[in-house]
Amino acid sequence: MTETDESKRVADRYLKREVLGEGTYGVVYKAIDTKTGQTVAIKKIRLGKQKEGVNFTALREIKLLKELKDPNIIELTDAFPLKGKLHLAFEFMETDLEAVIRDRNIFLSHIKSYFQMTLKGLAFCHRKWVLHRDMKPNNLLIGPNGQLKLADFGLARVFGSPDRRFTHQVFARWYRAPELLFGAKQYTSAVDVWAVACVFTELFLRRPFLQGTSDIDQLGKIFAAFGTPTSSQWPDMIYLPDYVEYQYVPAPPLHSLFPMASGDALDLL
Repeated sequence: MTETDESKRVADRYLKREVLGEGTYGVVYKAIDTKTGQTVAIKKIRLGKQKEGVNFTALREIKLLKELKDPNIIELTDAFPLKGKLHLAFEFMETDLEAVIRDRNIFLSHIKSYFQMTLKGLAFCHRKWVLHRDMKPNNLLIGPNGQLKLADFGLARVFGSPDRRFTHQVFARWYRAPELLFGAKQYTSAVDVWAVACVFTELFLRRPFLQGTSDIDQLGKIFAAFGTPTSSQWPDMIYLPDYVEYQYVPAPPLHSLFPMASGDALDLL
């Protein structure tokens, strides 16, 4: 299909509405799918030059989302090129978990439900051997019926191959696991689980828990909260590329950090 044909198809099918947001790679706008009558969110990606690799990021996201069909993962409904840009159409979600957490007028009575849906979506990814690598509240979208879904798979990768190496520059810093901060190139689904636990704390505190200003500061805040790991707890720590030694501090009682959390919640955390 030529771009002219594609342009006509897109113009006929999607009625563009307001812009919802703008990210690193492009703009997200609201639209009506005239074929189904459904509201969708369309991510318009600037492809850039071939050598920049943005093409591969978008194509990887399309491929993964085509395979990840689950009630707790955002649905990709369409993908099409238009005027030198790639357009990805997703089911429309009204808000995200970050907006809910920040709105003090909202009483977070659904902490358990939100977290359960997050874990279910992530567990499905891991069963399919996919690391999300960008878990944070504004990538957890919430629909009009309260359904929470994992979104933004631009950094996601398939894992499981022996000795496969990845970049450690993933996740927003506040959600980055200690092994990544120490420069680990080989890691597991544990990095996603760490980030999800950081999101869990945010549901209680109504703010990010570990707000480091640099990787070194981030590690300091982690160790102050959970204690400095010892060589017996984490023998391979000293061999990581960016390892630096921290002064030992013992872990404070977890309930002193999260007095509002129940015993079961602390156990899960």
